[in-house]
Amino acid sequence: MINNFEGHTPMIGAGTYIHPSADVLGNVRIGIKCWIGPGARIRGDYGKIVIGDCTSIEDNCVIHARPDEQTIIGDWVTVGHGAIVHNATVHNYALLGMGSITSDWATVGNWAVVGEGTVVRQNQEIPAEHIAVGTPARLLEKKVSDEFKAQWKHFKEVYVDLAKRYFQGLK
Repeated sequence: MINNFEGHTPMIGAGTYIHPSADVLGNVRIGIKCWIGPGARIRGDYGKIVIGDCTSIEDNCVIHARPDEQTIIGDWVTVGHGAIVHNATVHNYALLGMGSITSDWATVGNWAVVGEGTVVRQNQEIPAEHIAVGTPARLLEKKVSDEFKAQWKHFKEVYVDLAKRYFQGLK
């Protein structure tokens, strides 16, 4: 369901698929070729939500922001099933694992990985190409490899293709 709220109409880029059971509300801008999965909730009622191009927000995710603030999610980001992103900044190509929580004013860098179930605390920074796991999040010494990037670039393209396939399947 795509809803206006207090004069704000969600802006949805070309080729972006939003599942009928997902909610996109208010001051939200979603880029091109994104996938918004079943049960996702993207609420731009208090604050603004900006999602870049070719990003996947998987099933049952919650994206929200504090009053008069914003949540920014970059291009080619994967937000895994059931993840929560609240008033944070997530840079390009990042991966937020299933069930993870990225909290207020946190920053997740380019190609950073937040593991499944990980809690990124308020104001915490996960640097580019680093891997964070645990509750609260702690950085692993191992960084994201070129092989990992190649593999995940493929997985990210799968969701861009899935959005296209859903549109074709609706005909």
